[in-house]
Amino acid sequence: MNTRELTCIVCPRGCQLTAVLNDDGSVTVKGNTCKRGEEYAKAELTHPVRTLTTTVRTADGSVLPVRTAQPIPKELVFKAMKAVNALVLDRPVTFGDVVIADILGTGVDLIAAGIWNNVK
Repeated sequence: MNTRELTCIVCPRGCQLTAVLNDDGSVTVKGNTCKRGEEYAKAELTHPVRTLTTTVRTADGSVLPVRTAQPIPKELVFKAMKAVNALVLDRPVTFGDVVIADILGTGVDLIAAGIWNNVK
């Protein structure tokens, strides 16, 4: 049995949760005031995910804000950052454009969260 104390981040309430991963693989959650808190706690114990928000270098030396279109598995965040850090944009990009398609085979795209069109 594995017990974790969590603060729910799904809504502004910030419920203090106690989540227990039972020996049979089920998860018991206490402290949530809505169903979303229970779902969040279960995901945190069984398969945590994160939205990656960062910047990408551009050809003119500036940076462009980017993010994953959906959350990716938490254990892949550092590998995804290596892929992002190796990239230098050399084409115009606008909000929502795919910067890296299917990052690390997750099925999730890294998309522009800003606009850059200063190509030299």
